[in-house]
Amino acid sequence: MSPGHHILKLISEGEHQLLDFKFEISDARKIARSLSAFANTAGGRLLIGVKDNGSIAGVRSDEEYYMLDAAANLYCSPVVLFQARQWTVFGKVVLEVTIPKSNSKPHFAEDPAGRWSAYIRVKDQNFPVNRIQLKVWELEGQAKGVLVKFTDHEKLLLSYLEENESITFSKFIRLTGLNRYEAEQILIRFISLRIIGIEYTENRILYGLLPSADAVR
Repeated sequence: MSPGHHILKLISEGEHQLLDFKFEISDARKIARSLSAFANTAGGRLLIGVKDNGSIAGVRSDEEYYMLDAAANLYCSPVVLFQARQWTVFGKVVLEVTIPKSNSKPHFAEDPAGRWSAYIRVKDQNFPVNRIQLKVWELEGQAKGVLVKFTDHEKLLLSYLEENESITFSKFIRLTGLNRYEAEQILIRFISLRIIGIEYTENRILYGLLPSADAVR
């Protein structure tokens, strides 16, 4: 088996939840978003020196590693841990970067304007998470349990989602007449209990019942 067989096998999978291709690292802040997303989700791999179509371009491994190290240590907070291994495939160097799922999430990444955002990996894309997701992670990090009181507002939300696949945050507010804080607290508790899940899309964030929600209720 050739040394590059492992990389070719990964490339054949295409980009997905646990795998991303990068032609090169030209901006440490941009790669910090990917590190944040993998660490905050389920971990994964970056293949540096591979184009989006899977063709191998190769990189200068020392320069790429320096940019990775800067991304993880300077532009991620807390620091994102990673392991890097160099492979030579068809005479070209590919850098395989493995990022484990973190127990210290959320990890934030800094953008060029100095703003810090946490990211999550969904299929083959990275999305900035919202305030509700951050509060869910904060709640999950606490030792105490989550209590949900099934008031009319909670019942109205669950009834709506039994008839509809999803709801936006603004629609939930209009439906119940709650203020933003009250609506957030309901969603945070339901998400923490795995009754409702968050779906990130390019245009909006949706909330819907998880498959196990009937069993929970």
